[in-house]
Amino acid sequence: MYTYKIGISKEDHDNFVKSSNLVNLLQSSSWAQIKDNWGNERIGFYDNDKLVATANLLIRDLPLGFTMIYVPRGPIMDYTDKDLVNFVIDSLKKYGKTKKALFVKIDPMISYYSFKLGEEKKLNSDANTIIKNIESAGAKWSGLTTDMSETIQPRFNAMLYKEDFSENDLIKKSKNFARKIKKVRKSNTEVKFGKQELVNDFAILMQKTEDRKGVNLRNGEYYSKLLSTYDDAYITIVYLNIKEQLELAHNDLKKALAASENNTSTAEKRLKKLETDILNAQKKVSDAQDIKESYSQDLIPIAGALTVVFGKTAETLYAGTDTYFTRFYPSYLSWLASTQKAFEDEVGATEVNMGGLENSLSESDGLLNFKKNYNPTIEEGIGEFDIPVNKLLFSASELAYKTRKKIRGQH
Repeated sequence: MYTYKIGISKEDHDNFVKSSNLVNLLQSSSWAQIKDNWGNERIGFYDNDKLVATANLLIRDLPLGFTMIYVPRGPIMDYTDKDLVNFVIDSLKKYGKTKKALFVKIDPMISYYSFKLGEEKKLNSDANTIIKNIESAGAKWSGLTTDMSETIQPRFNAMLYKEDFSENDLIKKSKNFARKIKKVRKSNTEVKFGKQELVNDFAILMQKTEDRKGVNLRNGEYYSKLLSTYDDAYITIVYLNIKEQLELAHNDLKKALAASENNTSTAEKRLKKLETDILNAQKKVSDAQDIKESYSQDLIPIAGALTVVFGKTAETLYAGTDTYFTRFYPSYLSWLASTQKAFEDEVGATEVNMGGLENSLSESDGLLNFKKNYNPTIEEGIGEFDIPVNKLLFSASELAYKTRKKIRGQH
């Protein structure tokens, strides 16, 4: 006999989520602390006192005393079990009525297709059964949406799996990746991992990224909150050691000048090379001096990423770069290093979500072109489902929501 309990403990909820193959950061109990502008509740679902499903709910107030409920990347359960799906969705509907909810939105992290770029898509053999089970329980499916803006969470995600992730393989697979990783590592850079002590530097990088893209993301206070909320969250930053780079540039110039002074050859090709070496060394010195004067610090943050680990999963939620240093390709190293750290035994992740992608997977998408250097598996999700609670008002609100999105998309 199925029963449900409102307000299960964080420990029971998180332990169940972590043990599931649907484990996701957004279903961790602590995610409600991050989204503290929403209300929150946790519901456990039991089969003869055994916990068989959980849902971490976010609740948002709407006008006239109504609410909407969102279960990000959940609920967590066996969606092939039709009876369980029916019970959970019916229970969410009953709970929604106590909150005057118009609807409950769910979007479990279940793949419809999985594939590597350029390879054939692999259909999840359970996907269509799962969709039918959810629909038959009374939920309305959004379908396999074609636009990223049509869903709250991206339907397409770039995933890295520990079992097939190797820097050596990436280097062998892509000469472009190999060249850029070699370049950044030879450019007097060093990688640091940390938490609160790196927040200020990371926030500076993110501000530069926001200014470049013309968007507003988060601030240092928010990044600090993520790090303090999740014990296994960390920041990865690539620093340029400009003091060391300047010293090496001066040494290169001295060597070039000495080679010219000691030269006894009159061959035009040899003289031209010596002249070119001096000019290149002088430029390196000049560039390094300009950077040192502009930034007035020996270690300059040039790229970084913020990663949160929950259970066996890790998500790189934010990444930023100082575009002044893009010629060193620091973002290639920050993403590589943050992923390698997530896969270390002491961290324990077996998969890293690099984040969402536009549904079109267009070659003109710069984000896709960057992420494909890491040979990710593209997980195309089944999408969202709405569980109407107040059917009449839900239909009206759904029409208003779609109209608003359409108008926004035209501007």
